Amino acid sequence: MRLLIIEDNMELCDSMKIGLEKAGFQVDTAYAGLEGEEKAYAGSYDAVLLDLNLPDRDGLEILRFLRESDVAVPVLIITARDEIKERALGLDLGADDYITKPFQLLELRARIQAVVRRFHGRTNPRLCVGALTVNPASRTVEYNGTPVVLAAKEFDILEYLAMRHPAVVSMEEIAEHIYDERLDPSSSVLRVHLTMLRKELTQASGKPLLQNIRGKGYQLCVELI
Repeated sequence: MRLLIIEDNMELCDSMKIGLEKAGFQVDTAYAGLEGEEKAYAGSYDAVLLDLNLPDRDGLEILRFLRESDVAVPVLIITARDEIKERALGLDLGADDYITKPFQLLELRARIQAVVRRFHGRTNPRLCVGALTVNPASRTVEYNGTPVVLAAKEFDILEYLAMRHPAVVSMEEIAEHIYDERLDPSSSVLRVHLTMLRKELTQASGKPLLQNIRGKGYQLCVELI
């Protein structure tokens, strides 16, 4: 899951990035409002964590711009401001959640998961595709109740494919959501991770659960599950 943090306090921003990356998220950062606005508008994020007190552009103005531009990415406002009127305004402008500083990383992770889950129309915190169960909170996978051990990036790919099921997802979309902005576009690392994931799923289930739809992308095939 790929996140964008827009926060001008560099120490806090970097601390959040480190903590969230340890929890399995891919995280890009922006230390200024205009930079963050550009990244949020142009990027492919699963959620944006948006501070309000930014030196060059108010966070609420960024939120207004994104919603008026039909950017539907979930936005969590993270700020020291705690006035009821301002909180209501943020929610009215299209924020999906509001968390005040200081906060615990564990709560932030749970809020992110909940917001993304609502965005995709899910109520179950686990992703279930037939006999395959993906648990984003614990980063574990089971097939018919038996654990499937995956490397970190293999899990990230599977989580995204399960979130998008039954859609066929292109290589470009997968890369945008599971790697941060430092990924070399010419790198073959994604193909390697997809090959390993397909191998692990086939070994666990005895079936080719991950299908390459020629010319389109990849899909978890429920009819095979």
